[in-house]
Amino acid sequence: MILPTKHIPLDRSLLGAGAILLRQLESPLTPTAIWDLTKHAPEIGTYGRFILVLDFLYAISAIDLVDGLVVKRELS
Repeated sequence: MILPTKHIPLDRSLLGAGAILLRQLESPLTPTAIWDLTKHAPEIGTYGRFILVLDFLYAISAIDLVDGLVVKRELS
């Protein structure tokens, strides 16, 4: 479910959904604003899955929460 496998295609994995979400983070946004932008994407699907994707991206240090806004972290 996290990574694509033989039985889980990229668009159904959290990694694939995370890529969709990261494309929307050109500037800092609230979680609600990100949900509004991505809720119709088939890779995201449900609100529960959206939260899992946010958790996954935070766990791998791809995003951070600053003053209530989700920001994309820069590569170092």
